Amino acid sequence: MTDTTWIRQAVRRIEADFNRSADTHLIPLKLPAYPGVDIYLKDESSHPTGSLKHRLARSLFLYSLCNGWLNEKSTVVESSSGSTAVSEAYFARLLGLPFVAVMPATTSPEKIEAIGFYGGRCHLVDDPQAVYSESERLARELGGHYMDQFTYAERATDWRSNNNIAESIFSQMAREPHPVPRWVVCTAGTGGTAATIGRFIRYRCHDTRLCVADPENSVFFDAFDSGDCSIRIAGNSRIEGIGRPRVEKSFLPGIVDGMFRVPDVASLAAIRYLERVLGRRCGGSTGTGFIATLALARRMHEAGERGSIATILCDSGERYGHSYYNDAWMAAQGFAVGPAVEAVTACAERGGELPWAMPAAGQCSA
Repeated sequence: MTDTTWIRQAVRRIEADFNRSADTHLIPLKLPAYPGVDIYLKDESSHPTGSLKHRLARSLFLYSLCNGWLNEKSTVVESSSGSTAVSEAYFARLLGLPFVAVMPATTSPEKIEAIGFYGGRCHLVDDPQAVYSESERLARELGGHYMDQFTYAERATDWRSNNNIAESIFSQMAREPHPVPRWVVCTAGTGGTAATIGRFIRYRCHDTRLCVADPENSVFFDAFDSGDCSIRIAGNSRIEGIGRPRVEKSFLPGIVDGMFRVPDVASLAAIRYLERVLGRRCGGSTGTGFIATLALARRMHEAGERGSIATILCDSGERYGHSYYNDAWMAAQGFAVGPAVEAVTACAERGGELPWAMPAAGQCSA
């Protein structure tokens, strides 16, 4: 069997897997405090591997195959905080390839278990910033291929169409009262989702703005606000899957209209509120995006604007039972769960102000 024969078969397997999959749901959510402002959550947790990163992993594998970077003897290596690695382990198993995930030692045990379930191996590092160099080293030693989601996320995804997340959102909103959202809100880990959505909005000439919500201990907000993408910070985000100590190559600030920096306590209180109103648990990055959505909904309401806002339910909260939904863990982080959840509830249902400082930049600061 030649390499090209194997590549054709590999692409067919991935495309067949996609053909077996249904689109993810768009969930409407009414906020009692803001009548006339309709909120929608794009539920990416319903993908086979349970998160938004399923789309990215599929795109990265197709990109690598079509570039000739993968063959039937390749070991696939990726640096990840968990969800991308889970999804890539799924596709590696689909193609019969070994997979190694290089991740911070703080990654949730549920994600580590999921990677193992799909046949992947986890290589944990104490320093989150070492994931890049360790991934490169392992790929060299194993004669494998480093997928490098942080570089290739924005270019691997077909942002014009092909049922990417942006096209899916706008298609599903076509029959809603406000079919073209005033804002789409997302978060940034690689920056690839923001790049896809922002490009699609411009390509389709929609009157929609893109807001990126960034957690604490992440550099994206500072880079966007200052215009300096060379800056770095120490530390690592507590909101798994988003936030980075350096500006990743896939983050394109020029297509972002505005940003908020969201405190971690607000993000984690938000998912407790969403658990009550949705009847299900969401991951922390969903909470970060929801807090920014609340801020924009309140602003629209105060300005007398009617319209819609779409945001993303990135993954299930079942992967965070040991942390975000554990009151002892929250208390150890210095978070008072009850008052924080009440503050989010008051904002969503009675129009109260959120009690946390939340720096804004770009059109979000207007």
